Amino acid sequence: MGHLLASPPVAFRPTGGNSVRLTSTIQALSEEEIPPNAIRRKRDSTWRGGFSLGVDLGLARTGLAISKGFNFRPLTVLELRGQKLELRILDIALKQEVDEFIIGLPLSSDGRETPQSNKVRSVAGRLAVRAAERGWRVYLQEEYGTTIEAMSYMVDRGLGKSAREGKQDAYAAAMVLERYFSESGRRIELVLPKQLDLQEKLKKGCTEDADYFTDESD
Repeated sequence: MGHLLASPPVAFRPTGGNSVRLTSTIQALSEEEIPPNAIRRKRDSTWRGGFSLGVDLGLARTGLAISKGFNFRPLTVLELRGQKLELRILDIALKQEVDEFIIGLPLSSDGRETPQSNKVRSVAGRLAVRAAERGWRVYLQEEYGTTIEAMSYMVDRGLGKSAREGKQDAYAAAMVLERYFSESGRRIELVLPKQLDLQEKLKKGCTEDADYFTDESD
C-alpha cells in the first residue's frame, strides 16, 4: 500500500467519562471538542445530522455501509487496495456527506490484537490524515463476530444465496455501524493525526458541520 503519512497517527480511547486519554503527550481532547455522532445521538434522540460511513476492511474486498439519520444500509463493496482504495473511500464519503468513518477493528475472541489488526490500523492511520484535512474523523470499532451477524441478518431477511453473493462485506460494515450506535460509541478509538494543524481542523469541523436532513427512504 502507498504511504500517505510520514509518521504514525496517535490513537486514543474513551475512558468512560466525558474525556479521552491520548497515548502520547499531545494535549487531551474532550468529547465536547470532537464528539462522535453516536454521542450526539445519545444526547439528542431527534438529532439527524452527522452521516457515518461504516468500513469493513478485508484482504481482497472492503465493504461500506452508510448511516443517515436512523437509517442504516449497506452501500457497496470495493475490490481495491492501497492508495486507490483510500482515495475511493474518501470520494464516496464526500458524495454521501459523511463526517466520520467507523472502521471495523478485527480482534480475536478474547479481545487481543491480530496480524490483521495491524494492517487495519495502518490503513486507518493514512485515511485519518486525509480525512482530517476536511475536518472528518476516523474511529476504530471492535468488529468481532460482525461477519457472522451480517450473514444471519441477510438470511433472516430472506435473501437467497445469489442475492447474498458479493454483498456480505457491505452488510458486515452495516453491522459495525449498528454496534457503534447501539453502544453509543463507548468502545471506539479515535485515530488522531499527530499534526496539530490537522487536530485543529478536526475540532473546527465538529463546530461548523451542518445538520443534514434526509428522506428516510434515501
